[in-house]
Amino acid sequence: MKYGFIGAGNIATAIMSGMIRNGVAQADDIAIYDVSTPRQTEICESLGVSAFISAEELVKNAETVFFAVKPHQLAQVLGDLRETLAQCKPLVVSIAAGKSIAFIEEQLGIKIAVIRVMPNVNALVGASMTWVCGNAFAEKPHRETVLQCFNAIGATVEIDEKYSSIYTTIGASAPAFAYLFIESLAKGAHKAGLPKAEALQVAAQTVLGSAKMILDSDKHPWELIDQVCSPGGMTIDGVCSLEGNGFQSTVVAAVEATIAKDKQL
Repeated sequence: MKYGFIGAGNIATAIMSGMIRNGVAQADDIAIYDVSTPRQTEICESLGVSAFISAEELVKNAETVFFAVKPHQLAQVLGDLRETLAQCKPLVVSIAAGKSIAFIEEQLGIKIAVIRVMPNVNALVGASMTWVCGNAFAEKPHRETVLQCFNAIGATVEIDEKYSSIYTTIGASAPAFAYLFIESLAKGAHKAGLPKAEALQVAAQTVLGSAKMILDSDKHPWELIDQVCSPGGMTIDGVCSLEGNGFQSTVVAAVEATIAKDKQL
């Protein structure tokens, strides 16, 4: 068995589903352990993966172990599995927000390959932005394994861990900012008379297409803005209104506040 997941919450389930759907792994390559037996049973039935009766047994049978537990649970889980991990030496992959590689190494006290990842909630629709970084024992094959897994649920980028708070903000936290922007667009259209459901659909599709334009184009966002803004037209009035009301500075401040909070965790 190649992959083991300790914790089977929504993000872990999305990762497993994406891996199976995109041919990274077969269902029988994956096993899980979750403290909730009903949840464990549900995931096994829906995805066709197997389950172990304990985290220790899972570690003994996996080449790569994903720790998909809550951040406040990670120290306890790692401590409980320290001896088993030392014996079996699987690749350790942590999805716990805010827990550094140094923290994980300290809990384990062994020389073992560790990779941190941070996907975002859009993994649920196969459109995550995931950052990846590893310790000194995580070699190229380890990193390639993890990149392949997370490319199955979106896009990935390898980073230097010192930038993790910044990447976490614009990758893992910023979907909430984007949702708020879409909701605000829809609210404005609703206020003007459009039914809310229709306004939300148009706003979401517009933002989706705009993001694709930036990713697929070699033009700077301001060049794309200029393409939409006709001289004396309505769009430039809207852009100027956003700027006049501090739109950009407000977004930058939100990013700064989120980075600062992440560094406190």
